Amino acid sequence: MLHAIETYIRALRRSLSRSEWLIRLLRLPRSRETASEPGLVLIQIDGLSRADLEKAMVEGRVPFLKRLLARQRYRLHSLYSGMPSTTPAVTGELLYGVKGCVPAFSFFDRTSGELFRMFEPRAAKETQGRLQSQGDPLLTGGSVYASIYTGGAQESHFCAASSGISDLLRRKHPFRLMLLFVLHAYSMVRTMVLLAVEFLLALVDCVRGLIAGHDLWKELKFVPSRVGVCILMRELSVIGAKMDVARGLPVVYLDLIGFDEQSHRRGPSSRFARWTLKGIDGAIRRIWEAAQRSARRDYDVWIFSDHGNEDTLSYAREYGRSVQEAVAEVFERSPQTSIATARDNRGIQSRRTGAYLDWRPGARSGTMPGTVPSVPAEKGPMVACMGPVGHVYGEGSLHTDQRDRLAAALTAKAGIPMVLAADGAGRARAWTNAGVFRLPEDAGLVLAADHPFLDEVARDLVALCHHADAGDFVISGWNRDGRCYTFPAENGAHAGPSPGETHAFALLPDDAPLPRDERTYLRPLSLRQAALQHLGRHTRRPCPVAPLDMRRRTLRVMTYNVHSCVGLDGKLSPRRIARVIARYEPDVVALQEVDVGRSRTGRGDQAALIAECLNMDFHFHPVMRVEEELYGDCVLSRLPMRLVRAEKLPTMPGHLALEPRGALWVVLELGAISIQFVNTHLGLRAQEKLVQMRALLGPHWLGGESYAEPFILCGDLNAGPTSPVWRLCAGRLRDIQLAVRSHVPRRTWFGHHPLARIDHIFVSTDVEVVRVEVGDDYLCRVASDHRPLSAELRIKP
Repeated sequence: MLHAIETYIRALRRSLSRSEWLIRLLRLPRSRETASEPGLVLIQIDGLSRADLEKAMVEGRVPFLKRLLARQRYRLHSLYSGMPSTTPAVTGELLYGVKGCVPAFSFFDRTSGELFRMFEPRAAKETQGRLQSQGDPLLTGGSVYASIYTGGAQESHFCAASSGISDLLRRKHPFRLMLLFVLHAYSMVRTMVLLAVEFLLALVDCVRGLIAGHDLWKELKFVPSRVGVCILMRELSVIGAKMDVARGLPVVYLDLIGFDEQSHRRGPSSRFARWTLKGIDGAIRRIWEAAQRSARRDYDVWIFSDHGNEDTLSYAREYGRSVQEAVAEVFERSPQTSIATARDNRGIQSRRTGAYLDWRPGARSGTMPGTVPSVPAEKGPMVACMGPVGHVYGEGSLHTDQRDRLAAALTAKAGIPMVLAADGAGRARAWTNAGVFRLPEDAGLVLAADHPFLDEVARDLVALCHHADAGDFVISGWNRDGRCYTFPAENGAHAGPSPGETHAFALLPDDAPLPRDERTYLRPLSLRQAALQHLGRHTRRPCPVAPLDMRRRTLRVMTYNVHSCVGLDGKLSPRRIARVIARYEPDVVALQEVDVGRSRTGRGDQAALIAECLNMDFHFHPVMRVEEELYGDCVLSRLPMRLVRAEKLPTMPGHLALEPRGALWVVLELGAISIQFVNTHLGLRAQEKLVQMRALLGPHWLGGESYAEPFILCGDLNAGPTSPVWRLCAGRLRDIQLAVRSHVPRRTWFGHHPLARIDHIFVSTDVEVVRVEVGDDYLCRVASDHRPLSAELRIKP
């Protein structure tokens, strides 16, 4: 009854939601018959390093992300961005599987003969076209917001490589658009208030910049840029993403770029940059909650960053000239005639916002004001730099002596901290103030020996020098002494090899199908492979669990009434039950209310499906059989096990209509130790439960010759801790929820607001209870009407 009420309330709430009404009014397509199919929401926080995220958690700026770690069984992983550590390269690897697809944010494209800057539509479209010919797009059938590439999404919004907001609005009828704003009146008012607050803060920031001696025009241009990116585009993306998960699109991707915008302008450690994290955290919370409520997909939400940012010094301010002028002096050329400055030292904030929001004339056609005309390399040398990494394209091929002389001059005379150049297959040469080095052999001397990704950064720097569109020289503002330079006029930057720039993060659920290898970190390609596996587009492997060590004496045990794998939201999903179990990594699991071949649950073999997902062996005992339809209890184990007994339990005389109940007894082998394990599910009536518990404690079960210790009895007893049934069992065995002093016993039924503690694990006296846990994350609350009860046990010799 309670389950039916909960399901009805959820369905009613969905039918009244603004997203559902907007889907109907805008006549948006919806997924059909995919309620139990996996879905994925990928949220990218642009430019936020792991160190800055952890600092924000300590400061209380991202309370929801902190709550995901504390209560929703998420895990924080290090993510190496690759080289260059910039968004076009990282998202190219993530969305298409191509490493190092671009050599920098700005570079000379040798194929087209033009200077590419990746916020410009033409450059983004051209690069995306090449990526599509090399890799399978990750976002096929889904949607994307505020990205450089579309990733194969069928619906793209605010992307540099596709149309912007004007095309999005142009496709809709004006009346429907008016209803969209009416139904989202609260969100619109909230957005207007935030815009006003952000505008005032931007003006204050502008005044502070002017006092510090910054350029007036640049400061004024940054005001609408900051408001547009940090508030308007973010809020519109959130509204769209919430509708997309309500529609059931298989994958939704968002890039929240507010922090990166502020970091470029004021530095990642500035108060303005950190302030934007509160809004980003709130946006993620709203999307996460909408994804959990979706009736058309079983969504996971993965949060990650593409790279970090470093507080930087402006090369032009430090040396009183642009890097283009410095390179021209080294090459003994005039910068006005032979150096393509590309105006990259102006900063990119307002231009990137214009490209994404599509407010500039001609942006949809791919020609933006300020686009650099074609400059053949032989008319060089040409400098392309945006951030702390740039490329110098010389006048044709250089002899080894010329290369060495010019590279040394770029370091000594131009003051560039590091200069790189290709030096044979699989090798590169690096010039710094400390000397000349070879990569990858001298990585510890060129970079820092304690760099978290030292070997991989060295390999990627070599690959960067050999990129088809790389310059004769790769110049970098990174310096081992901690003074990092950026070539445009900005206070924060990324693209280089420093730990701050390359050390991103991934905040993922415990059961995310990540590769288990010797590395202690991820990179975009491994995140992509996990996403494809989660979506079922790669062969689905078992849920990841820690390797089994038969030498240990600890045992992780779980009991879980799965309610025929039908959750409180009405979804039938054995896979979701397997995900709940996988998050706790148990060695042995006792399941109750398992269907096999029943018409009400699609005639699937739930025991076999869950065991396959978890890569476990299983024994299933049907207590009810109607022709080919079975219903009963199951034991799954990663340990070797053998069946001792599987029988029905007695019922009350004269009550044949009662649901039959049973018990399943197996022996687990943990090294040289044999562990007795019984799973049971007792009846509902008080007298019936007493009869069944007396049978379990009688000579045919625990009181017989087969009984041996250590012994574990678990299951759904349908009896609380003060009941006669519980007292009868507790007289022989110990209740694990009372065996740990620091643990407060918790209820296991019903759903979001448990009313009773009726699921139990009892152990013999020679079993020490180390830790007890009752599932409390959202997945546990909704996957069944019971919560899983798990324990870590130490088996005494």
